[in-house]
Amino acid sequence: MTILPARRTDIELHTADGLTLVGELSLPAERAPVATLITLHPLPTHGGYMDSHVLRKAAWRLPALADLAVLRFNTRGTSSPRGTSEGAFDGGDAERFDVAAAIEFAEFHDLPHRWLVGWSFGTELALMHGHDPAVDGAILLSPPLRRAGEEDLAAWDTFGRPLVALVPEFDDYLRPAEARERFARVHQAEVIGVDGAKHLWVGEGAVRRVLDEIVAHVVPDIPVPLPVTWDGPVATADADDQTR
Repeated sequence: MTILPARRTDIELHTADGLTLVGELSLPAERAPVATLITLHPLPTHGGYMDSHVLRKAAWRLPALADLAVLRFNTRGTSSPRGTSEGAFDGGDAERFDVAAAIEFAEFHDLPHRWLVGWSFGTELALMHGHDPAVDGAILLSPPLRRAGEEDLAAWDTFGRPLVALVPEFDDYLRPAEARERFARVHQAEVIGVDGAKHLWVGEGAVRRVLDEIVAHVVPDIPVPLPVTWDGPVATADADDQTR
């Protein structure tokens, strides 16, 4: 629950269909970012939002440990302590405008080397709507491959940018062996099975593994595993601010 130093700013995204989405941008405290994570949260109808714990901890740690910018936001109709984004959940269809607005924000603010990081429902948004020339690649956490179909995988294959899927051994929806079969349609895809992990990546060990894999693929010059101690000022989140 430790929050490392960063420049954190509340932001708003504006979609092409006229909605305002709420979010936060976390930047390294004293340097320009070397790359950018545009995060896409789990299913809002099942409790997913911009503060879902892996994404929140990425924002708490990676600006300091890896010089990354981390952009988090609530998709349409989703609420968090930051606020509620306008609109209503649309099952992943109209959310195309939300993904586009986040990418556009990162472009407009000259945030470098933009990678999508989707988790569960967020992986579906990345696969369906994320093959944008402004994106360097995508990292998928617990992809269920329910909404995203063969045509979306084919589009990513043609897109040609890196696609990395972290698949828990005990996932509720898609496990490593089947994931390798499904993602074989994308020639540049890398499927990484994570022993002992589950869909929600609960536990500090699971979170560290995810963050290490993100850094290893987005900024490979930074050694992993990332440090687990910090010699400097920190903040601490409320004890009840734990998972989801």
